[in-house]
Amino acid sequence: MNILRHIFLPILLGTLAVLPLTAQQSISAQQPERTKLLVVWTSGDRDVALRMVFMYTHNAKLQGWWDDVQLLVWGPSSRLLAMDGELQDSIRKMKEAGVILTACKACADSYGVSKTLENIGIEVKYMGVPLTEMLKSGWTTLTF
Repeated sequence: MNILRHIFLPILLGTLAVLPLTAQQSISAQQPERTKLLVVWTSGDRDVALRMVFMYTHNAKLQGWWDDVQLLVWGPSSRLLAMDGELQDSIRKMKEAGVILTACKACADSYGVSKTLENIGIEVKYMGVPLTEMLKSGWTTLTF
């Protein structure tokens, strides 16, 4: 009986001590990664903005279809947005919903609209490197 106590008891206690760690690792391994959506909006077409880009981007955040949603204003879309009050109102609503708003500084500067975009709550910055990093790190990307 003493042998059982000296041999099996430490083995049993050691096994019990490891079980919670194994269970914790299993639980954390089952938690899904955050889903990340980048919408690259380049079109200067107002209907594309209203009927597709803005509808999907805004609802993707509101409905929780994606954890992180970012809209990137790039190219002719920056000029369109700077001139259109209705589109600007839509952008403000997206920001309130938690959509991350960015614009390419090189493009916005070329159209002379960087300050206008900043004034409606968009972070204007050079986007070549950040876009490359997002693509390499697994963001799902839609381009319009």
